[in-house]
Amino acid sequence: MTAFLILTVVLFGGAAALTGQALARNWRPPWQIVLYALLLAGADRFLLYALFGAALLSPAGYAAAAAILSLATAVSYRVTQASRMVAQYPWLYERAGPLGWRARRTMLVLDNGKAE
Repeated sequence: MTAFLILTVVLFGGAAALTGQALARNWRPPWQIVLYALLLAGADRFLLYALFGAALLSPAGYAAAAAILSLATAVSYRVTQASRMVAQYPWLYERAGPLGWRARRTMLVLDNGKAE
């Protein structure tokens, strides 16, 4: 159990978070989150098998790892995507919490005094 937590949650969870950031920064579609999380879960299961003697073909272990890594990837993807949308389109969107954005409610005033 300790090996699962350290390897899956800490090591591969960090890799999943970085994967989510990379997908969002490159404007990749959200379905790729699942693909990369499944690949990371496979690598996680292999390392648990090779280093700690866990069962390699454990459907429950693979499903648990895939769920944890999918969640980490999806949250990281959404946080990065929200940051990118607000940074890239500041005249259209404003931040609405850590995971979202909304249409700007106020007019953006430019330096020359004219409203946009």
